[in-house]
Amino acid sequence: MPDAVVIIPTYNEIENIEAIIKAVFIQDLACDVLIVDDNSPDLTGEKVKELQQKYPNRLFLETRKEKSGLGTAYIHGFKWSLQRDYNYIFEMDADFSHNPKDLVRLYNACANENADVSIGSRYVKGVNVVNWPLGRVILSYGASIYVRLITGMRIQDTTAGFVCYKKHVLEALNLNDIKFVGYAFQIEMKFKAYLKRFKIVEVPVIFTDRTKGQSKLSSGIISEAIFGVITMKFKSLFKK
Repeated sequence: MPDAVVIIPTYNEIENIEAIIKAVFIQDLACDVLIVDDNSPDLTGEKVKELQQKYPNRLFLETRKEKSGLGTAYIHGFKWSLQRDYNYIFEMDADFSHNPKDLVRLYNACANENADVSIGSRYVKGVNVVNWPLGRVILSYGASIYVRLITGMRIQDTTAGFVCYKKHVLEALNLNDIKFVGYAFQIEMKFKAYLKRFKIVEVPVIFTDRTKGQSKLSSGIISEAIFGVITMKFKSLFKK
């Protein structure tokens, strides 16, 4: 069995799902792929079932009853992965904003360079974002600065969703205690790992906005991130 698994949460990604699965499997990385699908109305899950015939024992599908948020999808995937004893567990989007070619670089940072967590970072070397409108870039970059100021983390891309965790990191975190469900989930995971003093390394990547399908970003998700970070930091001051 491969020692790595790539978790890809999906909701209405029928336009991307086959291509992203194929792109992951052609990389020079021995890994399985877990799709966590929120019962997509566009039948993304049915397409994954069809592709499982092509990738037996390498492509897995967990179908949830309804759209329940990015964070809970990843928590579901983390628990599934820990039960199967993978040593390296990845987060990755389905829309090609994360380049599958960078999976090997994130893996090497953890497997060969002693990182506990490796982050595919848009901002560790300038601003490496393609096809985003200026307002979205300012929002994202500004959010990372805001999170650093509040939390004290020395991470340039605090909201990044392209991440590799070593198994022992996820085992050390109380996954049932992760509260956020939107993009603030990415901040919370990094903050919890930071508090436990795991070695977090940023690997520079180029982020390319999706060309197919629709973004899941909403005002509610942004609000959760803005106000949730303050609450998260405040609570951490009263915990050992």
